[in-house]
Amino acid sequence: MAVKYAYHPGNVAHSSAPEVADTMGPLARALDITLVPLPGATSCGAGIVRQANRRLQLTLNARTFAMAEAQGLDIMTPCAATAGNLHEDLMTLRSDQILLQEVNETLQRTCGLTMTGDVAVHHLLHAVVDEIGLDKLADKVRNPIDFAVAGYYGPNMQQEGACGGDDVYDPDYLEQLISALGGTPVSWEARTQSVGVPGIFSEEPTVMKQAAEALSEAKAEGAELIVSACNLSHTVLDVYQGKAGRDTGLATNIPVIHLCEMLAFALGTHNSRLALLRTRIAVIGD
Repeated sequence: MAVKYAYHPGNVAHSSAPEVADTMGPLARALDITLVPLPGATSCGAGIVRQANRRLQLTLNARTFAMAEAQGLDIMTPCAATAGNLHEDLMTLRSDQILLQEVNETLQRTCGLTMTGDVAVHHLLHAVVDEIGLDKLADKVRNPIDFAVAGYYGPNMQQEGACGGDDVYDPDYLEQLISALGGTPVSWEARTQSVGVPGIFSEEPTVMKQAAEALSEAKAEGAELIVSACNLSHTVLDVYQGKAGRDTGLATNIPVIHLCEMLAFALGTHNSRLALLRTRIAVIGD
């Protein structure tokens, strides 16, 4: 049976990470997931808008909740930062009825919407494991991801109530999914640690150290590939890995892809990209 979600692509899917937008549609069709767009939905704030104006981030995300509620749908996103921030703001609004009323007054005045809080936020990982099921996923695999894969969760969605049925402190959904796709999951401690995304422009040396330590640990544990459930963290782990290695002297060269890319490849789409990935795995390294 098909499942349906209001789809929030996250913060970078239509800008610096178009591969997310490219692969979400095909993988959703392969898994009988219907993605209903939220036209005009804004960024979740990435935890950055909140630092300057907490009420603004709450109100922008309340508008997203109201849009999903109007369609009678829960929200699904492939970005761990978006899943975590939306969930946190939803819990804040649910727990403070005065704040919710004030935010609703702003929404009603500016866009004619209001929210009740009767909505939930799901990350792609949890939607696949909890709603689709790993047995069904395994049956649909056409291109096994036969690598040693280190799954990166990031810290944002590791919150009570935001992880589906997974363990907040010691998650294994991503490892289960990697196994279902034919891969060998790698055990590593940095899988839930921050790689410093919000500080990339203000605290670059610290971020480079965080990223380098995560990348080098994955390599040391035998990973041939990192798959990231966080689109923002993917940028640091992938784009900045060369600089992180040069700055720290650690071994950081390893392919990093998005979770939705891995799923799309395994389900039989984007075969040319899968071939390129195999080439990257064969030639990248120290």
